Amino acid sequence: MLAKAGEWVQAEKAFRDACSKAPRDPLYLLNLARSELQNGGYVAAGESAQRLLALQPDNDIALNILVRALHKQRRHKEAAALMAAAPASVPRDAVYFQDLGEYLFNAGMYEQAITALFDGLALNIDHALSHFRLGLSFNALGLKKEAVECLRTGLILGLGHGNLAAQSLVAFIEHEVCRWGQAREDVARMREMVRELPAHAVAWVSVFAQVTLTDAPEEHLIVAQACARFHAQGIEPMPPVKPSTLPARLRVGFVSSDLHQHATAALMAETFEKLDRSRFEVILYSHGPEDGSAMRERMKHAGDRFVEVSTLSDHDVAAMIRSDGVHVLVDLKGHTRDGRLGIFAYRPAPVQVSYLGFPGTTGASYIDYFIGDAIVSPLSQAGNYSEKLALMPRCYQANDRQRALPEPMSRQAAGLPDNALVLCGFNQPFKLSPDVFDVWCRLLQQIPHAVLWLLQWNDQAPAQLRQEAVARGIDPERLVFAPRVGARQHLSRFALADVYLDAWPCNGHTTVSDALWAGVPVVTYSGHSFASRVGASLLHAVGLSDYATSEISDYEAKVLALARAPDERVRIRRHLIEARDSAELFDSSGFTQDFGNLLMAMAQRWSQGLPLDHIVLEGAAS
Repeated sequence: MLAKAGEWVQAEKAFRDACSKAPRDPLYLLNLARSELQNGGYVAAGESAQRLLALQPDNDIALNILVRALHKQRRHKEAAALMAAAPASVPRDAVYFQDLGEYLFNAGMYEQAITALFDGLALNIDHALSHFRLGLSFNALGLKKEAVECLRTGLILGLGHGNLAAQSLVAFIEHEVCRWGQAREDVARMREMVRELPAHAVAWVSVFAQVTLTDAPEEHLIVAQACARFHAQGIEPMPPVKPSTLPARLRVGFVSSDLHQHATAALMAETFEKLDRSRFEVILYSHGPEDGSAMRERMKHAGDRFVEVSTLSDHDVAAMIRSDGVHVLVDLKGHTRDGRLGIFAYRPAPVQVSYLGFPGTTGASYIDYFIGDAIVSPLSQAGNYSEKLALMPRCYQANDRQRALPEPMSRQAAGLPDNALVLCGFNQPFKLSPDVFDVWCRLLQQIPHAVLWLLQWNDQAPAQLRQEAVARGIDPERLVFAPRVGARQHLSRFALADVYLDAWPCNGHTTVSDALWAGVPVVTYSGHSFASRVGASLLHAVGLSDYATSEISDYEAKVLALARAPDERVRIRRHLIEARDSAELFDSSGFTQDFGNLLMAMAQRWSQGLPLDHIVLEGAAS
């Protein structure tokens, strides 16, 4: 009766009592597992289901509960394996293949996911969500054009609350392969759909696509809020932690899936290591892969504790964080792939913060502060953030002085002509647009001895970009594509460039930092959104603010002037090489001191029972 009435907490207690008296009763075990699953006790539900399966190996309902419990624990590979090995009594219908495809995708088994999803579509061709998941699977394999076709089919069939997500991904992937004619229409439709969102909408959205393809911070806030509500669905926050006197050491937790060989780890490593251990206890909660890299090993020792939580549910991670007594919890992912805002929706820590991983507001009512600086996130833009702004006195971006220095490399080794002026645009292709490429091609027309050096991020963009160059009157051979290589080799070849051309509306972030570290002059164009102002902040922090422009015409003029002034390029290069030891951007010790002071200021406001408010840290660490 309790279960039928939806009173699952009481039902779980009743069935647990019954199982204690009759531990081998299949009906009691089944209902206990159901209750535990409903109440978010996924580990317990799996254990109860396994006990029942030991008694009744062909119990389809128990198998389904076990699979769902594993899925909720993010043990997707195990869930998929159980489904694939299910007894013949489990019908291989469309729903079976749809679920199997989802678990295989989540396990990173993309080819197998595609097979399962096609098997499901053979039984139900109109299942929009399967077309959507096919698109995600093809995209993960780098088959961008196939991905777009599947996503468009899903849109035609109708994905309900998922329509905006699919439209955003279509626009993003079209940019990845530089098919700009179609992408322009897709972005326009995406923005139209944002404007059509009802107030207080709850929808999964590719917020990352929004903030990287458009310079529209008002729209970014709308979609971020809708997606943040989606991640918080069905979650009951933990009771608030009452303000109290802070301990001698503030306990700070960082949550990320990027604590391995990744740009976030490369930027943050020294900050983790250098936070003053007399003032801070640092816990790193990792929900990402074990890649066996040197950076992964470094991350394991960068804090006081390194905790692997990739197979724990959001609820269980949040419970751990609450049990650990974390005062300030920092999310390093936001609305990026593998982000887990659901952990934060439980409100495990009294102060919750967004930093670095996502270039914009989370839109989450359960995130208190957003760390930026006066250039990337000025107080005048506070209305476009759901969080209170916490502003560093210098550039917001952490840097690691232990990163490799460029080593000597010949242009020939990098596939570059010896006597050309090298204009470098090492942006991921989704950051390119016809507006950006128009400017770059005009520069090539005005600098006949120049080549444009681009990253070959995928196999499909180069041919498309060469076609775009021809359409603008540029010899396609003047586009040189650099293959993806390791971090050390990438920095060494980066130093061969004469000028780095930043993109917009999403600037280079780690890439611009790498360019400056390699000694390459950078020119950027700044817009209104966080993502479009990073280049300006980085240049300011190395004493080169003159090369951050607010007009595209000025951007073009400054690149042209640098191209015609070899002495100025040499001066900037020398300045940047000296800046490795003197500039604010690369002063990791000073940055870490400021960062720690900012974390402490947030915690002190909570400790004193003060309401949330913007925090502007005055002055830089000396």
